[in-house]
Amino acid sequence: MNHLIITILVCFLAGTGAGLGTGLAGLSAAAVVSPMLVTFLGYPAYQAVGIALASDVLASAVSAYTYHKNKNVDLKNGSIMLASVLVFTLIGSYIASFLPDGAMGGFSKVMTLLVGIKFITSPILTTKEVQDAKSRKQQITQSLTSGSLIGFVCGFIGAGGGMMLLMVLTSVLGYELKIAVGTSVFIMAFTALTGALTHFRLGGMPDVTILILCIVFTFIWARIGAKWANKAEPKKLNRVTGIVLVTLGIIMLIV
Repeated sequence: MNHLIITILVCFLAGTGAGLGTGLAGLSAAAVVSPMLVTFLGYPAYQAVGIALASDVLASAVSAYTYHKNKNVDLKNGSIMLASVLVFTLIGSYIASFLPDGAMGGFSKVMTLLVGIKFITSPILTTKEVQDAKSRKQQITQSLTSGSLIGFVCGFIGAGGGMMLLMVLTSVLGYELKIAVGTSVFIMAFTALTGALTHFRLGGMPDVTILILCIVFTFIWARIGAKWANKAEPKKLNRVTGIVLVTLGIIMLIV
C-alpha cells in the first residue's frame, strides 16, 4: 500500500480516537496519537509526543469552547487549578530529570482503562449544587491542592494529565461529569500548548504532513464528541464515555 495512504489512515484513526477521547472525556491526545505514530509509522517518540500535544491544543480549545457555550466550564476554579498545574508540572519535570527512567510509562494507559470501567459501572451523576455548596475558600484550596498534585505527577512521569484531571474533578472535588470534562479541556488547551512549544523547540519541527493530518482529524472528532456530550443525558454520557475510554485503554495497552 502507498506510504501516503498508510500515513493518512494511521493519522485518521489516531485523530478519531484522540478527538473523541478529548471531546467526550477530556483525554489527552498524547495518550492516543503518540503511541499510534510510533507503533505504526515508526515515528521518533519525542517528536510524536510533540505532534500529539499540538493536536491537543486545538482539540481541547474547541471542546472547551463548546462546553463553555453550554455553561459547563468552571472558569474561576479552573484558572486557579491551571496555574498550579503549570507550576508543579515544571517542578515535577525538573526532579524527574535527575532520576533514571522508571516503569511508569503505562500509567496513563492503565488509568484510561480503569476510569472507563468506573464510568460504566458507577456513573458520575453529581449535580452542580454539590460544588456550589462549598465555600469560596474551600473551592480555592481544593483547586490549588489538586492542581499541584496533578501537575507534579504529570511532570514527574510525563503522562496521565487528562485522566488525572477527570478523576480528581469528579471523584475528589465532586464535579458533574460535563463540567469536569469542560474544565479539564480548558486547562489542557494551555498545558498542551506549553508542552508542544517545548517539544518543537528542543526536538525541531516534525513532519508537516503528519502534523497537519493529526491536528485536523483530532480537531474534527473533538468537536463532534463535545457537541454530542453536551446534549446527552448523564447516564448515557457516562456509559458512552466509559466505552470509549475502555476501548482506547485496551488499544493503547496492546500497541
